[in-house]
Amino acid sequence: MNHLSTDDGVVDNRQRWDKKSHFILVCVGYAVGLGNVWRFPYLCYLSGGGAFLIPYFLMLVVCGIPMLLLEFAIGQFVRYGPVGAFARICPIFKGVGVATVTMTFFLTTYYNVIIAWAIFYLFSSFQSELPWASCNHTWNTEDCFSHEDYDDLEEGELPPNSTVSASEEFFHHRVLGKTKGIEDMGGMRWELLGCLALAYIAVYFCIFKGVKSSGRVVYVTALFPYFLLVTLMVTGFTLPGAFEGIKFFFLPKWELLLDAQVWKAAAAQNFNSIGIAFGSMVAFASFNDFHNRSIVRDTLTICFTNSLTSILACSVIFSVLGYIAEIQNAPSIGEVVASGPGLVFMVYPAAFPTMVVPQLWAVLFFIMLICLGLDSQFAMVEVVITTITDTFPHWKYLYWDRKEILAAYVCIFTFLCGIPCVMEGGIYFFQLMDWYTCIVSVGFIAFFEVIAVGWFYDARRLSRNIQQMTGVRANYYFVVCWMFLAPLLLLAILIFSIVDYEVVEYGGYAYPVWAECFGWLIALVSIACIPVGAIHAVMTAKGSLRERLMSSLKTTLDDERHAAKFMADGGYSAVYDQSKF
Repeated sequence: MNHLSTDDGVVDNRQRWDKKSHFILVCVGYAVGLGNVWRFPYLCYLSGGGAFLIPYFLMLVVCGIPMLLLEFAIGQFVRYGPVGAFARICPIFKGVGVATVTMTFFLTTYYNVIIAWAIFYLFSSFQSELPWASCNHTWNTEDCFSHEDYDDLEEGELPPNSTVSASEEFFHHRVLGKTKGIEDMGGMRWELLGCLALAYIAVYFCIFKGVKSSGRVVYVTALFPYFLLVTLMVTGFTLPGAFEGIKFFFLPKWELLLDAQVWKAAAAQNFNSIGIAFGSMVAFASFNDFHNRSIVRDTLTICFTNSLTSILACSVIFSVLGYIAEIQNAPSIGEVVASGPGLVFMVYPAAFPTMVVPQLWAVLFFIMLICLGLDSQFAMVEVVITTITDTFPHWKYLYWDRKEILAAYVCIFTFLCGIPCVMEGGIYFFQLMDWYTCIVSVGFIAFFEVIAVGWFYDARRLSRNIQQMTGVRANYYFVVCWMFLAPLLLLAILIFSIVDYEVVEYGGYAYPVWAECFGWLIALVSIACIPVGAIHAVMTAKGSLRERLMSSLKTTLDDERHAAKFMADGGYSAVYDQSKF
């Protein structure tokens, strides 16, 4: 491990990645996660299929790629997690760093529930017949219609209308024991609680030794899913009705492009999937060597890998949706299953009974989901841990300055916070948390993040910082995006989403007013960190009110002095004319 003096005059004994490949794989593993096979298809399905792709790729080019580079550059140059990094870049915006970590913390409390569902399905796959393959179980209703029922139809006979797939009934009635609404949370699903505990045990052993153990784990968790997705895609394309599903995915409904919610969902998916505005990428980049010269290439690699994986996953899921529509005689792909966070658990399993040795493919698929989920979950827990160690170094006595003990504290606390999601009404609580944490909050935080860096720290200055680390300034396109395109697009989406506000729902269920108020409270907890942080920065500064305000708007970093500390370690030294770019 390198030990370098920082601008604060202390020794930089920050952990480093053992190999460059560990950083890439961890970032790819975090970006290419359940968001690709779970959230992306769910939002695409909710937004009318192909209509979602146009704003998604526009947001990727204008916001996704530039903002990921922004976060990598900040983390690698400042060498702190999100809270410490934004406090040094522009003290009045230090609340942005706190907001990203707060939002990440909320996400960790329920994200592992998806892994718990996958573990439940994994155990259920070790049976002579997959339990979601037929309608002969106690949890099935008269509306259930399975692949076996489809095979039993006479030639030319159509399936009855208003049927429900066996896989959807298994998820809602067997796995969740779903109640009628959030006002009826019901009892505890003890099997799911046990699966949630197993998920947290797995997360703990992935991260308890820090970034070194994380880097090694992702060799398996980041690469294995691609093999299975390709296999499922080939199988899905051979199913009857698959073409209709693919057509629904790629052909846009142009009228939906006028819906602000589609654009907000596209922005949220970019931020959620890549990890922008969650603090994770800032934290990961802070473990890089200061002279890592490939952050632009790393940014492009991660973004395009992430997007191509989303397209691959959606191709699989929409081919299976076309198949389900075929066997249910549904009038539209959009009416096949209830759109919601459980979409992946209702659609993918429907394809397994059509495959040779379905139990094997089911086991491999749910292992893949667990791998994808672990990548993202241990990344988010790592952000929380990094923030605690960076921001509260005097708390070391609480965990005896041992990373494994602090990791245990965080895992136990977030496990307890996730318990409401594994009750019988837990899916409603889960949907509420996810909507207001990852759809509502993230847009606000991303907007203030790009404003803090692009305008107050100065996008051109960040470009020079990149040159100090890599020897080459950032392309002028990135500077334009940081200063103009990304802030304007994000602001427009925020304004129109407020004007065209739509309440959260799950499968047609409308949440009561008190639940919406609770959701907004969750969103405001993270958003409020920004003004609170600004007030704290001004109040703790010295001088008159005007002097305090001006001081809070200025960075505490001396670029040349800060970069000079790392020159001996392979950095670039240069004298810059600040009047030029």
